[in-house]
Amino acid sequence: MFTPAAKAMAEKLGLKMGRANLDEFATTLEELARANPNLIAVTSDSRGSGKLGPFGKALPKQLVEVGIAEQNLVGITAGLAACGKKSFGVSPACFLTARSLEQIKNDICYSDVPAVVIGISSGVSYGALGTTHHSLHDLAVLRAINNLTIIVPADNFEARHAIQFAAKATKPVYVRFGKAAMFNIHKPETKFETGKAITLREGNDVAFIATGETVVHALLAAGQLAEHGIHARVLSMHTIKPLDAEAILKAGRECRAVITVEEHMVNGGLGEACAAVLMQAGVHTRFHIVGIPDEETVPGAQADIFRHYGISMEGLSKVVTELLKKSA
Repeated sequence: MFTPAAKAMAEKLGLKMGRANLDEFATTLEELARANPNLIAVTSDSRGSGKLGPFGKALPKQLVEVGIAEQNLVGITAGLAACGKKSFGVSPACFLTARSLEQIKNDICYSDVPAVVIGISSGVSYGALGTTHHSLHDLAVLRAINNLTIIVPADNFEARHAIQFAAKATKPVYVRFGKAAMFNIHKPETKFETGKAITLREGNDVAFIATGETVVHALLAAGQLAEHGIHARVLSMHTIKPLDAEAILKAGRECRAVITVEEHMVNGGLGEACAAVLMQAGVHTRFHIVGIPDEETVPGAQADIFRHYGISMEGLSKVVTELLKKSA
């Protein structure tokens, strides 16, 4: 996932490697379920990939297995929520938000039940399995559905807080997780608030607005750029909906350029959402979206795909250098 140079920068910044956000999700969900017998996990032959094997063994009466039937999974998750249970539907994001989109829209959001849908192995986590298993559309389609909070955690800290929020939420929630082990980028005293970006680093030359597993790459790029006298602000935009418009506008007004970074198609994701906020407010700045372009995505390991599309310390540093030259 990280080049030797990126690992060296992480060490310089004092970042420690954690575990996969998906593992943090599973541990947190089991802790919450032990304290709340009304918390139910629903899986579609995905308890293994969702790291819920220990959950099922410890709390067999609080896990429902529907088999490879994602539409049924969402319907059952919605029904349980309507009956007063706190239900979490867990399934690979690529299938959950495509095959079951109508059920998410109607059974959960339109029906206004406090169900939680968990998209696992999102983005290009399935790497070499190719386009059928890549989930690069989910943020775009779900942003277009009313009554849904969308959270994309960047590290174990954000993952834990996202699930704790979802367990208490009285409205529908979608949380997106990848598979890779991640550096922990937050201090324990950091405040997590849904709908509010977290500033990881200050700077006024350029602002990185990143989400999910791309955030650490923006942070590493900021460290590398600082060695060349370029000061980068880094925002972890963990909540895609509702979006923190205030933080976006502040970055646009105070920085010479804004770069968004996401593990998603450039169409309809974080970048276009940020562009809309800036343009509608009349804030004009150099702006660039880093994500997966509108093409057949290359197959390979997640790390290889990230590097191919410039979602890396080196790739993001290059984008900043070129963008600031244009604005000079």
